[in-house]
Amino acid sequence: MSSKPKVLMIITLDTKAVEARYIREVLESQGVDVVHLDPSIRESTDPSVEIPPEAVAAAAGKTLQEVRDLKHEGKCQGVMIEGSVKCALEYHAKHGLSGIIGVGGSMGTALGTVVMGAFPYGLPKVMVSTMASGFTKPFIGAKDINMFNPVCDIAGLNSITRDVFRNAALATAAMANNYSPTRVEPRPLIAMTTLSTIDRCTVNVRKQLEAKGYEVMVFHTLGTGGMAMDQIVSERDVAAVVDTSLVEINDFLNNGMCSAGPDRAKAALAKGIPVVFAPGNADFMVAGPIDMAKTMFPNHRYHMHNHALTAVRTEAGELQALAKHMGGLIADAKGPVSFFVPLKGFSHHDSPEGHLHDPSLCPVFAAALKKELPKGTVAREFDCHINDPQFADAIVEQVLAYTRDRQPGRA
Repeated sequence: MSSKPKVLMIITLDTKAVEARYIREVLESQGVDVVHLDPSIRESTDPSVEIPPEAVAAAAGKTLQEVRDLKHEGKCQGVMIEGSVKCALEYHAKHGLSGIIGVGGSMGTALGTVVMGAFPYGLPKVMVSTMASGFTKPFIGAKDINMFNPVCDIAGLNSITRDVFRNAALATAAMANNYSPTRVEPRPLIAMTTLSTIDRCTVNVRKQLEAKGYEVMVFHTLGTGGMAMDQIVSERDVAAVVDTSLVEINDFLNNGMCSAGPDRAKAALAKGIPVVFAPGNADFMVAGPIDMAKTMFPNHRYHMHNHALTAVRTEAGELQALAKHMGGLIADAKGPVSFFVPLKGFSHHDSPEGHLHDPSLCPVFAAALKKELPKGTVAREFDCHINDPQFADAIVEQVLAYTRDRQPGRA
């Protein structure tokens, strides 16, 4: 077995044989071994393929002919995705991969990125995809997948696609040649959410915890940030979660642009990890351009953040709905939970210097939350703004109390 770094190449030979040969040549020229996983459903007869279609189908419990007999592209692909993930993970467990590259249209991108998503953060992942010009969220999700736009359709080599394929292969090989699995971080890990509108709070919290020897991962909550945090919380040993930006949950409840779906925030609660919640950014939903925002959320107050994004002021009913939703989530918590509410504003927008300030609404949320939180939840109100130093200090104090047995330097 070669000691060279191994790169998994996911390309269907029944439609993209020319591209596969070219990318293999570029990868091998950079000193990596190529492991070709071919999830073709139509005819593919290259005997040199390391993981052929027959093996992919067999890993999903079917013959290739049985897959073809389904005569439904979605069902066929479902089988080949299942088999591809199993084959890739099995190869990785036996031999160790240092990178993954895939090439495809919508179907190939769907399969390739599902395989990539099954691998740990840090392992290089490159997808050359016709979806890369903008329709990427369903494929990348919360994973560290790099996408290259081929510009042209993936239909042979031309003066543009040849350069794109070469650049993608060179990037994959360079990362693979320098890849080493992530070391276990010796410092206790804190996961935290933010947006720039509460940055003064979260930066203050982060710096204080880092000064005390913690590792702090901060996630930007614009749709996938919270999803990424929840996935990492599920996979890693996290000491505590500081969930101070709830805009993704608010947007889920109100069909805003930054929804992270119904499971947002459940991972830490289900795992029993201590959580400190705060209603950061609950004062607004996120919509698109101002005209679209006014259509989606009529009779609201608006702040045009930029030409593409509008902050839409939450009103009493929406804040009460958020409180009820959070109470329902926390009711299933298997670990300690605190909810800190600043009574003078939930973001920079909700401040005297902002554009959506309404001092009457923070107490509305606080009152609703009191009714909804289950017994045992630590609920505290603070006569300050979320960005005031005393609020950050209180969060840090609570995190230290929750993680006392894991504090750096403690015997």
